[in-house]
Amino acid sequence: MNVSEQEFMFMVEGITSDLIQLLLDREGYTLPRAVDTVYGSNIYNALLRPSSGLYSQSSGYVFSLLEGELSN
Repeated sequence: MNVSEQEFMFMVEGITSDLIQLLLDREGYTLPRAVDTVYGSNIYNALLRPSSGLYSQSSGYVFSLLEGELSN
């Protein structure tokens, strides 16, 4: 999938926002905790790498990966 840098960052920001919201809604995290959890995760680091392809996946799929990381 060829996307511009601007499109890539837009997609990453959308997924990141969704991940934070899912932690708030499903896990009962506070906003500061949810933000720290997402930005401090290995999944977020992978999301920032275009070669991972995560930016083109659904937020639900990426959230399931984050849940797996958090359960370990």
